[in-house]
Amino acid sequence: MAKNLFVGSISFSTSDDALKAAFAQAGEVVSSRIITDRDTGRSKGFAFVEMSTDEEAQKAIEMFNGKELDGRTLVVNEARPRQANGGGGGYKNRKF
Repeated sequence: MAKNLFVGSISFSTSDDALKAAFAQAGEVVSSRIITDRDTGRSKGFAFVEMSTDEEAQKAIEMFNGKELDGRTLVVNEARPRQANGGGGGYKNRKF
């Protein structure tokens, strides 16, 4: 079963392809996606990488957590599931 990883502290210059190539060293990468700002298109500095097995995901965590990529020290751990209610910002959630 595939395992989704959170990758934080990514350099703003790191591309999806570079991230995928790096994590491929640990095993098969099912998908990788650097999260970008919806307005500017600029990287938010974190990503999600999906590895094909739990073992490969664990290997990726061991290989990359605390290691440098493109001049930044990465934070890599198992991604937490999304919240069912979405939370987030927006007009309805503002406190005045």
